[in-house]
Amino acid sequence: MLKLYNTLSRKIEDFAPLNPPHVGMYSCGPTVYDYTHIGHLRKYVGDDILRRILEVNGYEIKHVMNITDVGHLVSDEDAGEDKMEKGARESGRSVWEVAKFYEDYFWKSVETVNTKRPNVVAKATEHIKEQIKLIHRLEKNGFIYITEHAIYFDISKFSDYIKLSGQKLEEKEAGTRADVFIDKQKKNSQDFALWFFTVGHFKDHTMRWPSPWGEGFPGWHIECSAMSMEYLGDSFDIHTGGIDHIPVHHTNEIAQAEAASGKQFVKYWVHHNFLIVDSEKMSKSKKNFYRAEELQGKGFDPLALRYLFLTTHYRDKLNFTWESLVAAQNALNNLRETIREWEQPKIGCAEFEQKFMNAVNNDLNTPQALAVMWDMVKSNNPSSAKAKSILEMDKVLGLKLDECLGKKIEVPEEVQKLVAHRENARKSGDFKKSDDLRHKIKKLGFEIEDTSTGPRIKKI
Repeated sequence: MLKLYNTLSRKIEDFAPLNPPHVGMYSCGPTVYDYTHIGHLRKYVGDDILRRILEVNGYEIKHVMNITDVGHLVSDEDAGEDKMEKGARESGRSVWEVAKFYEDYFWKSVETVNTKRPNVVAKATEHIKEQIKLIHRLEKNGFIYITEHAIYFDISKFSDYIKLSGQKLEEKEAGTRADVFIDKQKKNSQDFALWFFTVGHFKDHTMRWPSPWGEGFPGWHIECSAMSMEYLGDSFDIHTGGIDHIPVHHTNEIAQAEAASGKQFVKYWVHHNFLIVDSEKMSKSKKNFYRAEELQGKGFDPLALRYLFLTTHYRDKLNFTWESLVAAQNALNNLRETIREWEQPKIGCAEFEQKFMNAVNNDLNTPQALAVMWDMVKSNNPSSAKAKSILEMDKVLGLKLDECLGKKIEVPEEVQKLVAHRENARKSGDFKKSDDLRHKIKKLGFEIEDTSTGPRIKKI
């Protein structure tokens, strides 16, 4: 049985969907105002692993993800400029052009690490009616109030406001920013905007729509509640996101949704921990802000990054270093080269497959699953049986191992001759000549690994 750590209960629980075998899963998607980086990719690979595990367990998944292309204002305290508007101003393009450019970049980035595209991709700008509809429900139930600048959710009316974060309101109060624009008509500092009016501080906001309350644009939080409920219903199974979303964004999502419906919004909350770089938080100022294409430019396969993500549990921080990426690339290369020599898949190694499933079903323990996989690879089982099992395991791992399984490398005759000459030089003790020949072979796109049974040729 699949077990998941549920942020809401703060414990690992048996997974029991609301309507088996169907599973509704919502993932917080990107705000498309800047480049997708490897920290983002860790979260999306984590979502992909969860989805794959659900699928191999026999569940039918409806996976929904949003694209935030308007309204990324946590509250009125973001100085009146959302991230989309800021991206447009800094790039000299229209906000619509910015959204399209960075959304395209996002899809290219996640595709390099072999994530499956969600069944439904919902853009905030294409679901304004759904967001207005949800605000209407909240108004009918008495959870909103209106000021000159915005429509707010009144958190004092929702008694379970802190149930996800467990953070006391006075602690949230202490963290409230007071050095930027603040709507003085707000009742509580933690009340959050559902809809901003394009007047006063927000009069120059480019994206704007009519509403029953006045022209404006949606707040950030309302989109996820509105779109997830539109496609998955008032209650659904899984909602994912980064741990940074727990105290504000996901807390506010729950408040909106449950105040509107009177039902539990989400049964299981799954949160991914951060990727840090050389033990520091990623930031542009520190120049440790890396993108997938930059890794490719340095000669790394993006699937090596996916492999690296698998080596750390999703609820633990992952420290990215170039040394760790090299190790992941080497491990992936060794795995590929090993399985190239295997026979065609037959039967399978049932014991290893069961151990593998036990690992991934134990709160997505991918490090343990990788260890089981390597134990099987090194075992004395027939290669045909190992081939069958590794393809089953790769349904979760997503390393595209089917592309090299049993497909031996064609080595050009020129390279074969150089390898033979190098082996003779090595055996005769002429190590300088041996090294020179190794470099020539490498320039032709191949590497040599010296083993007890002779040289092993790998394609670079």
